[in-house]
Order: sequence, then C-alpha cells, then structure tokens
Amino acid sequence: MSKMWAGRASGVTDAAADDFNSSLRVDSRMYAQDIRGSIAHAGMLGRKGIISKEDSETIIKTLGEILDDLKSGKLTFEAGGEDVHMFVEAALTERIGDVGRRLHTARSRNDQVALDVRLYLRDESMSMIERLRELLLTLTDLAEEHRGVIMPGYTHLQRAQPITFGHHLMAYAMMLMRDVERIIDAVTRMNYSPLGACALAGTTYPTDRGDVAAALGFDGVVQNSLDAVSDRDFCLELASAFSICMMHLSRLSEELILWSSWEFRFIELSDAYSTGSSIMPQKKNPDMAELIRGKTGRVYGNMTALFTLMKGLPLAYNKDMQEDKEAIFDSVDTLAACLEIMTPMLKTMRVRSEVMRDAAAKGFINATDVADYLVKKGMPFRTAYKITGQLVARCIADASELESLPLAVYREYSEIFEGDLYDEIRLETCVARRTSEGGTSPDSVLAQVAYVREFLKDV
Repeated sequence: MSKMWAGRASGVTDAAADDFNSSLRVDSRMYAQDIRGSIAHAGMLGRKGIISKEDSETIIKTLGEILDDLKSGKLTFEAGGEDVHMFVEAALTERIGDVGRRLHTARSRNDQVALDVRLYLRDESMSMIERLRELLLTLTDLAEEHRGVIMPGYTHLQRAQPITFGHHLMAYAMMLMRDVERIIDAVTRMNYSPLGACALAGTTYPTDRGDVAAALGFDGVVQNSLDAVSDRDFCLELASAFSICMMHLSRLSEELILWSSWEFRFIELSDAYSTGSSIMPQKKNPDMAELIRGKTGRVYGNMTALFTLMKGLPLAYNKDMQEDKEAIFDSVDTLAACLEIMTPMLKTMRVRSEVMRDAAAKGFINATDVADYLVKKGMPFRTAYKITGQLVARCIADASELESLPLAVYREYSEIFEGDLYDEIRLETCVARRTSEGGTSPDSVLAQVAYVREFLKDV
C-alpha cells in the first residue's frame, strides 16, 4: 500500500520500521468513530463550499458503505497498514478516486486521531457507566435483602462492632457511585472537538468547527489548536478514574476471597465463578475474584505508563503519543471484563447469615454498647471505657461473653448496671439503634439503598 504521506521522502521505508510504525492492530477498533468523524467533516466541507456538494455527498455515501463492509467482514484490515485513518482513506480513494482525496482537505491526522480517541472513549465510557449501573443495582438489591443480617464489622481486620451485611455492601455501592461520577466528570471535560486544529496551527480554509462538533455531539470545540492536537488529559483522567474503580473492585474481591475461605465461611461463591484444584479435590478456589484483584495492578500500570508518556513532550504532536491508545484501550477492556464478572458473581453467591451472626456473637463487639449504656446513665465516657475494658478482661479470664456475664458480676464494677443492660447489648439492639444517617441499622440501610437508586435514575 502506498504511503499517503509520500512526496517528501523518495526512499522506501524498511519493512521492520514499517511494522514498528504501524498502529493498525491497536487503533483499528476505532474504525466506526473514524468514519463518523470523516462523514461530519465531509458534510461541513460541502456546506462551506470548500469542496462541491456533489463530492461531499459521494464521500459520505461511500464512507457509509465502507462502514457497512467493515461491520459485515466484507472488508478487512490489511496487514502492514499504517493506521486506521490511512486505511479508511485508502479504501475511500480506491473506490471513488480523486473525489476521495478531497476528504482530507482542512484536516490533519493529528486532529483526526485526537477526535477519534475522544469519540471512542466517550462511547466506551457510556458503556462502562451502564456496567457500573448494573453492579450498583445488584448491590442495592442484595443490601435490601440482607439489611437485617448481622455480621462483625472490622477495623485492622479485628472484630470491632456489629453491623449488617447490607450496610457493608452499601459501603461499596457508595464507592462505585463515586466512580460513576468520576467517569461522567471526565467525559464532560473530554466532550470538546479537536477537529479543525489541523496539524497544529489551524487552517486557511473557511471551516466551521462548531458545525462538525455539533454533528458529532460535542459540547463545543477545543479553543487552542496546539492544545487540541497535543492534549491527552482525557486519557489520563479516565485512566485514573478506571484505576480508582479497579481499586474498589479489588477491595471487594479481597473480601469475597476472605469471606469464602473456610476460616470465615460467610459466603459461598457459585461454582460458575470458582475453580477447583488440579491435585487437591476438596478445594474450591475464588479464582475470578483473585483475577479481578490481580488485574488491578495492570490498570495501575497503564495509568503510570500514560503519565510517563506525556510528562516530557514539547508542543505539539509527537509520535510518542501513538502509545497512548494501547494503554487506555487495555484499561477499558480490563475494567469492562472485571465488571461483567463481578455483577453475576455477586448475584449468584450464597450468603451464610447464620455464620455471620455466630461470628458477631464472639469477640466482644458489643463492648462499645456496654460503655454507651454507662454513659447514658450519667458516667463520663472515659470512666465507662475503662470499666468496660475490665469487664472484657474478666470475660476472657472466665471464657465467657458479655451477654452471659451475670448481673452480680457487672455490679462488682459499677452499681449503675441494671437488668435492662442485657437488652441494650443484644446484637440486634446494637444494630437497630444505630439509626444515625449512614449508620448500620436496617432503616439506615434502606435509606442508603434509596439514595443510590435515586442517583441511578439520572445515570
């Protein structure tokens, strides 16, 4: 295939250099966006009289046919092609000759590729938000169903206070809701058209950049032509948002791994999302959750690669920037795959509520409620804290629990204790009375569920 940029150079590019220079295997996925951009550009050229209306219509019609042929597989990408932009232009020129060569008037590959990446990432971001929406709906359904299931809440991986399983799940829902907001924010800043900046300095043709931007659904145009072709902030911002989202999925995966272990047995993952061992027949491994946890590092690596790629580039476009697509596309693919596994894995897991409740009954996680009982009776908190610590030490020595400690023993430490203590420190009471906004009570969990579902109405 002849080079579109032939003219200045008379020699033949080395085959290995051609392959090294080619990005077609990476950027060919943007063919639909490339053609959409070219159709909008050709329409504007015709309306502004830069090319004839007849040529504009012929180009638009033929680009539509090329798009159909690529979708159907009738037209395939040739090995050795330089990039998707040159491939589409070559296919166009092959079909309509010199008319096709008019398409690139008042346009450079620099602003063309910047446009295609924005269009592609905008499309993929909307798909990502929909995947997150499905995961959030799953979490809210599970949280509502298990709003009264008591489990230990942890700090430092030590049992701390009783909470509900629904409350725990809603913590992840809040994280993922912010991930949706971050992606939406990134798309808002990304949604400006660079087309018309040309190579770096704009053009002498009487173009209408706003016309093309509107046709492609952008909110406006990038206001500086140098910035338009050299900016990849939108890639960095999405890479960061995807990395944060992967971190949240990784934390949730870690909990699923712990909870499904024999030591916890809080949940059982479906066989559809687990594997066995090649040598130990009793094993059921949470491999999907482990892979999500492991792939997080991959997305972090892509983000670091993008930041490193951009940090030393002078204005405007540099060939280094061709490396942006492989990193951000891999992050898109990885996050999408992880979300598509996480949602059904949660939907199909078995929750062992009785095991969670039994675990919550151990470890003195209602000790704070004993101290709160004394405070409500008028004792200063620090004094109540000390007495409760002494009671816990007594239970450890006697191999007993706070709920089963006789009232006479309690009164050895303070005469404030009365028989109503036992109802106060029941785990169900401890949970139910934490009605503060965002708390763990079943009613508070339902309020959080409603909050997230209301948010999703506008997503």
